[in-house]
Amino acid sequence: MQFDWSYFVSLFSMPAFWEATLTVIELSALAWLIGMLLGFLLASAKLSTSAWLRVPASIYIWFFRSIPLLVLVVFVYNLPQLFPSTGGVLSVPFYSGLLALVVTEAAYMAEIHRGGLISVLKGQKEAGRALGIGLLGLQRLIVIPQAFRISLPTLINEYITVVKLTSLISVISLTELLTVGQRLYAQNFLVMETLAAVGVYYVLIVTVFGWLLQCLERYLDLSLRKPQTLTDEGVTRFRQQLAPTALAATALKTMDATPALQLRTVHKRYGHHEVLKGIDLNIAPGQVISIIGPSGSGKTSLIRTINGLETIDKGEIVLFGESYIHANDAPNNSQVRKGVRQIGMVFQNFNLFPHRTILDNVTLAPRYHGVSKAEAEQRAWRLLDKVGLLAHAAKYPHQLSGGQQQRVAIARALAMEPQIMLFDEPTSALDPELVGEVLKVIAQLAREGMTLVIVTHEMDFAMSISDRVLFMENGNIQLDAAPLAIRTQPEGERVRRFMGIEVEQSLAVG
Repeated sequence: MQFDWSYFVSLFSMPAFWEATLTVIELSALAWLIGMLLGFLLASAKLSTSAWLRVPASIYIWFFRSIPLLVLVVFVYNLPQLFPSTGGVLSVPFYSGLLALVVTEAAYMAEIHRGGLISVLKGQKEAGRALGIGLLGLQRLIVIPQAFRISLPTLINEYITVVKLTSLISVISLTELLTVGQRLYAQNFLVMETLAAVGVYYVLIVTVFGWLLQCLERYLDLSLRKPQTLTDEGVTRFRQQLAPTALAATALKTMDATPALQLRTVHKRYGHHEVLKGIDLNIAPGQVISIIGPSGSGKTSLIRTINGLETIDKGEIVLFGESYIHANDAPNNSQVRKGVRQIGMVFQNFNLFPHRTILDNVTLAPRYHGVSKAEAEQRAWRLLDKVGLLAHAAKYPHQLSGGQQQRVAIARALAMEPQIMLFDEPTSALDPELVGEVLKVIAQLAREGMTLVIVTHEMDFAMSISDRVLFMENGNIQLDAAPLAIRTQPEGERVRRFMGIEVEQSLAVG
């Protein structure tokens, strides 16, 4: 029996097939979109620290990934037998099929979303918290946009799967493509020609919508965007448009006897390991404090407790005379978040938001906290000019060098107009030739009178810029002294020995 080409071609002008195609598009699109939203909620619940959310979400995902869709379709369609009140909706094949598809796809998409969410680096969330952004703001502005970009290729593939799964809804007599085809070949017995046409319709749907979704994927792919650098003329024009305000980072608190920062008997442990063993520290407004010491001495843990990234087990932290952090305070405590807004944080690994331009990185937190767009952008332009990156404002972080990224991180922290700046080994992730450009910016802040707390391995820099140098070892501050005292006094011998070892090691490595 020969293939009837004329009949095959005629099927593409048949209204019933195009109506069925529209049904497939509507059903697949709705199932994909609703399943994607519900899947995200399930993924978030499964990643929750609360067992009341995590356990039910895990059970749902396990159960509905185990049930064949065909079984679920028939079950949902017959639910009115158990619950007559659902008959008005579920007796309609389209709605029954949609519900079955959504219930199934939500379970599958939850795992896709979970993969995207856990791929967002922890440092991204910490950077948001350091800017005083709340939990919902973190998800909306930082986590979800990045997670969606990561998950999108798999979500697109899942849409193609949903399109093909709509053929199973034919079992409850939904007038979709396969149903139309079955009715035709039951009358004329031209099975091959009819199914071939059905296959072409499905290929057409997948091709068109797959292409549209891939266009969206390419649009969101930041690696395909070309770097945009302002010309010298453009930089000059922007500088002329800036409001005539000083470039200083922030107005300092009144210089009185009240310390800018006080740590009172601060203890911190991870499990059974105590990393901070009763730290007492007073820092006056405008002082520059460098913290040095061997690896594992508690330097980074100390600086992370100051801006609430780590809880403390005992003690108290006081900010400008007001109680700020107590033992076991929750990170999202309103009092902690209020204090965090007065403290800028610059991380070792920059932690810029990769899905936002340099300008957006700097304006994000001020706008979140209620600053108008115009004012936030004026502030951002001034700060980017201050750190020498005004021409690169339209670029994305991956289009900058490490030293440039760290200077953007400094500008982002300064955009919140903090009273204190914390630097956690700001040059350790940089190539040696890039270190100088970051240290120049920090030195400029010191000259302007900003209160600085710097964890660093740059010994010469620490000794040249600091009012006081803290030497930490075994979770304690072993010495708190001025650079001159460290160089000349007997109590500085251990620190001098430590610094000498660092120099010898660096020379040996070189």
